[in-house]
Amino acid sequence: MMLRLRVSFPDRPGALGQVARVLGTLGADILQVTVLEREAGRAVDDFTVSWSGPFDADDIRDRLSAVPGIRVEAVWPTREIPGASSDYDLLKHVASDPARAFATLVDAIPDLVSAEWAVAVSTESGELVHRSWQAPRSLDEEGGLSGVKAADLTCLRPSALTAGRHRFMSLPVPGASLHLVLARTEGPSFHRAELDRAVRVVEIVSIIGR
Repeated sequence: MMLRLRVSFPDRPGALGQVARVLGTLGADILQVTVLEREAGRAVDDFTVSWSGPFDADDIRDRLSAVPGIRVEAVWPTREIPGASSDYDLLKHVASDPARAFATLVDAIPDLVSAEWAVAVSTESGELVHRSWQAPRSLDEEGGLSGVKAADLTCLRPSALTAGRHRFMSLPVPGASLHLVLARTEGPSFHRAELDRAVRVVEIVSIIGR
């Protein structure tokens, strides 16, 4: 299986190598490293690794955190394919059939940011217009998003939100009377780098879709 690890460590020479060595001793094969931020002397990177057999998130966190200065923010399974140009593939499919631009966006964008599902909500009626295959049929659905209201997730600006066990990304779709909501229950809150990537894709899709 593939895992993502969000790791914070001192932004100094050799620190990245320390993380890589510990992952190697755990049997992880590093497939991709994504830089999320470099601020105030610290770095935050996402590591995509190949992991054979079952995994224990707490054990991985403890082993890495034993190295001074290293903090593991999250460990979670991912479907994202390292090295794949998923955003370009999405845009190619949108451009080939602009009439289905927003349905294609909803189906494909979860894999760009390790989300579990996505929905497009009409800003006029509040109803779900498109939903990916794992998404609930309603944002207020009992047992799916119990206690979470659509109005809480459709912010006027791109935002990362947390409600109960869900982590949400909220994205207005320019000029389309739609609002895109992505969610995951495993892993950390969406990082602003993930938010920025999704915003750029949504902006291009909205131009093609119009």
